[in-house]
Amino acid sequence: MFESIAIVGATGAVGRIIRQLLEEQNFPYQKITFLASARSAGSKIKFAGQEHTVKQLCPEAFDTIDLAIGSTPDEVAAEFAPWAVARNCIVVDESGYWRMDPKVPLVVPEVNPVALDRHQGIVASPNCSTTQMVLAMKPLHDAGTIRRVVVSTYQATSGAGVVGERDLQEGSRAALNGQKYACQVFAHPIAFNLIPQIGSPKHAGYTSEEMKMVHETQKIFADDSIRICPTCVRAPVVNCHSESILVETKKKITADQARELFAATPGIQVVDDLASGKYPMPSDCSGDDAVFIGRIREDLSCEKGLAFWCVSDNLRKGAATNAVQIAQLLVRRGAAA
Repeated sequence: MFESIAIVGATGAVGRIIRQLLEEQNFPYQKITFLASARSAGSKIKFAGQEHTVKQLCPEAFDTIDLAIGSTPDEVAAEFAPWAVARNCIVVDESGYWRMDPKVPLVVPEVNPVALDRHQGIVASPNCSTTQMVLAMKPLHDAGTIRRVVVSTYQATSGAGVVGERDLQEGSRAALNGQKYACQVFAHPIAFNLIPQIGSPKHAGYTSEEMKMVHETQKIFADDSIRICPTCVRAPVVNCHSESILVETKKKITADQARELFAATPGIQVVDDLASGKYPMPSDCSGDDAVFIGRIREDLSCEKGLAFWCVSDNLRKGAATNAVQIAQLLVRRGAAA
């Protein structure tokens, strides 16, 4: 058990879910501290029946902390994580800053738990779109060795924060009333629209979000030979990312075999009955920790290809849940004092 834990970014959208999960799951600790920016410091939080005052994030805040779970912008994570590690505090970080650092393990507990054994004080949690995809890939990779992935994402506005949700809601209201709305976070209207760019332009016409899926997936599986072709699209959905995934394996896996493999994998729920109109949809999956898979079928264009549809709550398994699972795994693997 960690004697003293902290949530960094405790007042944010993901921070609120982390608090909820820790409370629901009776995460073991003796003392908990809530840290945030100067703007939120001094505000009150109710947790486990008690009222707590949010403290300002600073180096000294980690003097007595054993474990910190952080959900902050990259520039904040870059600053606070070294403060914490210098004070013998383990950091589970949700930001993108540390993910590709070769000294920092990038972990999805159901996929690569042994990576935790080499941490040097910081453990990174992957991008939300990567997290659900690698969990879906895991049983197929174990059974047939994945050679190639083609993935198209349909990502919810909640992935861009509260302001992204507001752009969808207010933009939709304005559009229905024949009015104009100036988006605050998106470069184009998201209401009744799809935006085929998430992130900045990067390598060879791909965006930063797409390249995250490439590099993070290869790091998690410790296999740079897996070829990945991603297209990331912002969709007019409040919550839950959806992905259309096509994998090509070295050993053929039939649709029936894949269905059995998915059903036997912790963290995955299969909803797959096309004839009855049953398949995962964002409206049904929000608020759940599972990765939902349906529309499982063999590729008509490739002998060893398999196609499926994947939906997951990007604020939970894509962020808060995965971080809390990493913390739980650290306790089980004896990292706690």
